[in-house]
Amino acid sequence: MPVYIYEVIKEDGQPGERFEITQPIAEDALTTHPETGEPVRRVITAAAIGTRWMDMNMERSMKDDKKLDSLGFTKYEKMGNGKYEKKFGKGPSIISKDD
Repeated sequence: MPVYIYEVIKEDGQPGERFEITQPIAEDALTTHPETGEPVRRVITAAAIGTRWMDMNMERSMKDDKKLDSLGFTKYEKMGNGKYEKKFGKGPSIISKDD
């Protein structure tokens, strides 16, 4: 079930306290606060994107050298002493902090 954000409507029409509530999609929007009875309105916000699943998926993709290469990325690996060696992609073969 989705989580909706509501805000209390103050007497002067200004927004007040916000709270979240889980409701079925088919259920009508609340018109009053479930605890205080104050008038409320549903707040429209951006969708929450970026979940643990997506983070793990991104981490796995970043470790897939074939995929990174096919997407046009360049990958360097640390050699030591401030030097990095190119594994694939465009650019110099070695990057050094001395250069």
